[in-house]
Amino acid sequence: MTASSLTLYTNPQSRGRIARWMMEEVGKPYETVSLAWGSGLKSPDYLALNPMGKVPALRHGKVIVTEVAAICAYLADAFPAAGLAPLSTSPLRGPYYRWLFFAAGPLESALSNKALGFVVPPEREAMMGYGRYDTTLDTLEGAVKAASPFLLGAQFSAADLYVGSHLMFGMQFGTIEKRPAFVDYAARLSSRPAYKRSNDLDNAMMAAKG
Repeated sequence: MTASSLTLYTNPQSRGRIARWMMEEVGKPYETVSLAWGSGLKSPDYLALNPMGKVPALRHGKVIVTEVAAICAYLADAFPAAGLAPLSTSPLRGPYYRWLFFAAGPLESALSNKALGFVVPPEREAMMGYGRYDTTLDTLEGAVKAASPFLLGAQFSAADLYVGSHLMFGMQFGTIEKRPAFVDYAARLSSRPAYKRSNDLDNAMMAAKG
C-alpha cells in the first residue's frame, strides 16, 4: 500500500484533531473527508466504514482503522521512517504501549466521568479501570514530570501525541487541572510544527463550515 492511499474521515470539532496531528507527523500525503454531525456520520456509506457512526476513521488502501489510539498506533507502525514508535525489539516498546493505552483507557474514562459530573462511589472504585480520578491524574503527572523531554526520553512518539492531546483538551475544557507539569509538557508538544499545521488545517475547516 502507498501513502497516497491514505484517507482521513474527520470533523474538526472531534477527536479527529488528534488523528490529523498524527497524519501531519507521519508527513505523507493524504485525503481528508469532512463529515458533518448527524446526517454525514450516519450516512450508509460512512456506516459501512464505521458502524459506530463516529469520527475519526482512517482508510489505508483496503484497511479501515477506527478509534484514535488504534489509528495512532497503526500509522506509527505503517510508516516507521517517521520515528513515531520504538522498534518492536526495543525496551522502550513497553513504556510506549503503557502510556498510549493508559490514555485510551483509564485517563479517557476518568475525564469523561469528570465532564459528566459522575463520581465513583468509594465502595465501587475497584470496578472502574481508573479507580479514582485523582489517582489517575497523579499517575499521569508523575509520568509527565519524568519526561525528558518526552515519555520515552529523547524520542517523541505517538504516545506523547495521544497523551498530550488529552492533556490539552482536558485543560482547555476544565476536566484536567492546570498543574505546572501538565502545562510545561503541553507547551513542548504544541510547539511542534506538525501540531501547528494540523491545528491550522482544522481551524480552516471549521471556518469554511461557517
